[in-house]
Parts: sequence; structure tokens; C-alpha cells
Amino acid sequence: MTNDFDADALGQAAVDAYRRDGIVCLRQAFDPDQVAFLRDVAARDMAAPSRMSNDATRDGTGRFFSDTFVHKHIAELGGIVRDSRAADVACALMRTKKVNLIFDQFLIKAPGTSTRTVWHHDATYWPVAGDMVATLWLALDPVTMESGAVEYVKGSHRWGQRYKAESFIDKDLYKEDLPPVPDIEAMRDELDIVAFEMAPGDCTIHHGLTVHGAPGNARDDLWRRAYVMRWAGEDVTYNPRPNLQPMLFDPQIPAGGPLDSELFPVIRP
Repeated sequence: MTNDFDADALGQAAVDAYRRDGIVCLRQAFDPDQVAFLRDVAARDMAAPSRMSNDATRDGTGRFFSDTFVHKHIAELGGIVRDSRAADVACALMRTKKVNLIFDQFLIKAPGTSTRTVWHHDATYWPVAGDMVATLWLALDPVTMESGAVEYVKGSHRWGQRYKAESFIDKDLYKEDLPPVPDIEAMRDELDIVAFEMAPGDCTIHHGLTVHGAPGNARDDLWRRAYVMRWAGEDVTYNPRPNLQPMLFDPQIPAGGPLDSELFPVIRP
């Protein structure tokens, strides 16, 4: 479901769609100045990335770049995290009064990048437990199916199953004893799969257990740059396990404790 963004209230339809489908698209949730600023920061980050960066392209063409905890690397991003509508959107959709930032991230596919984003869901990559986990994916460029629009399996966040994390680089990286993601490509006729073509400033918000994936960027004239924020609501606790996605540093939180820490700051209230 796509909704016109309301600065004061998302509306019940958006909240219901998020809870039912695990995915909502909001149009023009971020203004042109914020988008221009994030494009500039993305260019700076690609030129001088942090130690948390990755280039997932190994075989194939182009460049699939990511960098994580980027607000810790480029301090000006703290203003977007704190002062943009992102945290308020996360609160409204998850029906939580408190949100922590798990991390922020750039996900960038250069023109002609053949590497696809494998089918996965997010929550099993991270040391968190709870239902109120969401990802906000902000388009910094026009997004088309040809340039790599993300596809989401509607309702998959309520399948009652956690799937093994899938590395985009090393298939043996994650070792948690969970079943693999089903063969979504073989199940297309049985599933309700949605994708959104987007303008800069549009964003999607999906649940941490919503299965999603994306093709490569087949355009030779269009970047697919996204700024991503991962949010946790009031029911989320710290759940460290071996072989997870690396965090920037140890937050020194006991297992089962609240996320509130320097690593996972409280953004609202």
C-alpha cells in the first residue's frame, strides 16, 4: 500500500497496512534539502568509507557498496537521525512511544551493478529480540524495477518463522541453526509480492521479519542510492548470539536488557 505522507499523522490506513502486510511506502517523507544533503554525504562516505563498509560485488559487474553505523563515521548524519520524520514514522507504525536506532546505513548500487540482494529478512542478522523492529529505506535517486527496486513478500512477517541470515558475500558467514529462506522465486505464483518505483524523498518501512530482495541495477545511467535506518521499539531487548552481523563495538548490555546505550541510542522520546 502506498500512502500520501502527512506531517502530523500517518493515518490508520498506513498503520493497518504495516501491521497486515509488513511493508508501507510513504511518498515525499523527506524534503529535497535532506535528500541533497544525504547524496553529498553518500559521496563522501564512498570516497572515504568507515571500517564497517563492504563492497558486496565479487563476481559480476559494477559496485554494490554499503557502510554501517555511518552516523558514527560522519557526525552530521546525527541531525537526520534525530530531527527528520524517520523516528516519528517508526513510532507511529510500530505503535511504540520509544525507539532506539539500531544503526544507519548506506546501500548503493552503481550503474551496471549485476549483484542482486538475496531474499532475506533483517532481524536475524542483529543481536535483538522482539517484534518492534523496522527498517526505513529512503530513496536518494529515482528507483525503477530496472535499477533495482526492492521486492517485499507481503505478510511474510507473520509466517511465524525466523530464517537463517544470508550473507551477500560469504555463504558460510552466518551459522545460526535456522532454516534457510524458502525459494521465493519458485513460489512467486503463490505469494503476494510488491515493489515500489520511487522518487527521491520517498521511503519504505518494513518489519524486521518481512522477506525481501532486489535485483541488480541494470541501468547504465542511474545510481540506486539509499539511506537506511534500522529501528527498535519498546519491546526489543538485547539478544547476543555468535556469528551475527558485526556491530561497531560491544554495547556492554546484559542479555535480555534494554538496548539503551551509546551504540543503540534512544531517539524518541
